[in-house]
Amino acid sequence: MNLHTLLAFWTISILLAATPGADWAYVISAGIRAHAAVVPAVFGLFLGYIAITGTVAGGIGALVASMPLAVTILTFAGAAYLIKLGISLLRHPPVPKEGHERETGARRWITRGFAISGLNPKALLFFLALLPQFTNPGSSWPIFLQIGILGIIHTMNCVSIYLMVGFGARTILSSRPKASIVMGYISGAIMIVLGLGLASEDIMKLLHS
Repeated sequence: MNLHTLLAFWTISILLAATPGADWAYVISAGIRAHAAVVPAVFGLFLGYIAITGTVAGGIGALVASMPLAVTILTFAGAAYLIKLGISLLRHPPVPKEGHERETGARRWITRGFAISGLNPKALLFFLALLPQFTNPGSSWPIFLQIGILGIIHTMNCVSIYLMVGFGARTILSSRPKASIVMGYISGAIMIVLGLGLASEDIMKLLHS
């Protein structure tokens, strides 16, 4: 692996991390809820991506991707969880709160974040498709180590962007309760749409198989 390859991957990774999606919606809702919720929420997403990196680097990811039933189960699990969180946000839109989350609240944010990123089949397939393209079979470093490094780079890029998004949402919306509620509705709707999109894609594949 050379510096040019790493810089090229880092650029692509930053652009992808800066694209709004379910992760953004989640950290924005965390930022609106409470200042102390942002870090646990992002940490949960971090753990999910680290788990996917280990899965791909260890070769398990390719095995899972080769099993249509496993991918289908993972897809529906991820879609169902996104829809569940989206409905929860629509029913109980977040409003700014002062103070720190209790320890149990922090664990809840971590668990939800891990589920959002770790159960995302598109993230797994993305890692499988993209990371090997930036590895060098002729390098003295083994492929699994190269994939691990690239996965960590992408994960840290995501963490940096998500922290800025979460704290930015908190700063901008903390004094605007009505805007916070609207943003909560938008975040919930995004999660539901993405969840339905995931499920519908797999349903269409099943119908045409």
